[in-house]
Amino acid sequence: MELNTRKQYLLVIIAALGYFVDIYDLTLFGIVRKPSLLNLGIAESELRTVGSFLLNWQMTGMLLGGLLFGIFGDIKGRVSVLFGSIFLYSAANIANGFVETIPQYAALRFIAGIGLAGELGAGITLISETMSKEKRGWGTMIIVTFGALGAVLSSLIGDKFHWRTAYFVGGALGLALLVLRVGTYESGMFNQVKQSGVKRGAFHLIFTKKESALKYLWCVFIGIPIWYIIGILIIFSPELSKAMQVDGVVHAPRAVMFAYLGLSAGDLLSGLFSQLIGSRKKVVIGFIAASVLAISYYLFVPGMSLNTFYLMCFVLGTSTGYWAIFATIAAEQFGTNIRATVATTVPNFVRGSVLLLTAGFNFLAPDFGLITAAAIVGAVSISLALIGTLSIKETFGKDLDYLEDMG
Repeated sequence: MELNTRKQYLLVIIAALGYFVDIYDLTLFGIVRKPSLLNLGIAESELRTVGSFLLNWQMTGMLLGGLLFGIFGDIKGRVSVLFGSIFLYSAANIANGFVETIPQYAALRFIAGIGLAGELGAGITLISETMSKEKRGWGTMIIVTFGALGAVLSSLIGDKFHWRTAYFVGGALGLALLVLRVGTYESGMFNQVKQSGVKRGAFHLIFTKKESALKYLWCVFIGIPIWYIIGILIIFSPELSKAMQVDGVVHAPRAVMFAYLGLSAGDLLSGLFSQLIGSRKKVVIGFIAASVLAISYYLFVPGMSLNTFYLMCFVLGTSTGYWAIFATIAAEQFGTNIRATVATTVPNFVRGSVLLLTAGFNFLAPDFGLITAAAIVGAVSISLALIGTLSIKETFGKDLDYLEDMG
């Protein structure tokens, strides 16, 4: 069931704007981490550990939110998730501007994380089900390429304004987007499945069959290096740059901005390559290989100038620019009755992998040092991604109008 071309364009634009706001809010904590914690009385020596604690609360919220909104998207509809997720993270971010204690900060990052979890999966599912199998890759490419630029705005706002103001801006952008979302159309495939009465959103049943469980696991593995680079190498770039003897002081907002400019460029390139060669797997393998080279240079070439370091942040971001392809692969692996659940939970389990990545990084750092600890965690991340990519089936041009046997 396809919508007419005009409605498809409208859905792509709205989904892209939604992801733009989503990324603004998702990256904002990493940008204002240092000034906000210092303002709340945290000592300079505790910034990394307290920052990891708060980031983990946000990512835990995203794990829970991905599950809740994914199931909700298959039961009630994709559009309902878009409205609910935007409202929740907008309200949480406005409240975040008023925090006075670390427990308050943690609670609101958790709530914001739940809300942030619903946006991407619902948008990717909606576009995948309303555009033709030959063209849907263009739609998801536009969504993620434009949406990644939300991090650029959050970097600029977080760098130029008080950290509380930056949270207020994020909340206001989300509430403004709700007004625009009123004209969003539901997926025709979903409406057909809803009327059929077939079981929908049964997440646990994915794991009752070995084939579907492994397929789901491979999807998660593919995206882990993206959040290793963002969650470790970029978010903690001020601390890592000191260990790397960078000639100058690295500011997190600028590192995030350059990384996401690169990510946007990478998503544009990966989307173009995928459409031109008719493959998603080959493109992902190419970008993983590029990320290995970028990570190696970033970590093991000491004494970089400040400008070179920011250039490497851009290169790292570009090498992770297969997020759109990764999210599309997840959406294309399963039937309509479970697609929103998969497309929403997989990216959020990848984001949630930061919990394990930062735990491993913090555990290894005292004994091995920051650089070696980051390299070990990176090697594990890359290995898992290669296993997942090589194990998954190619889905370019796959017909998505089918149901999953949920037992």
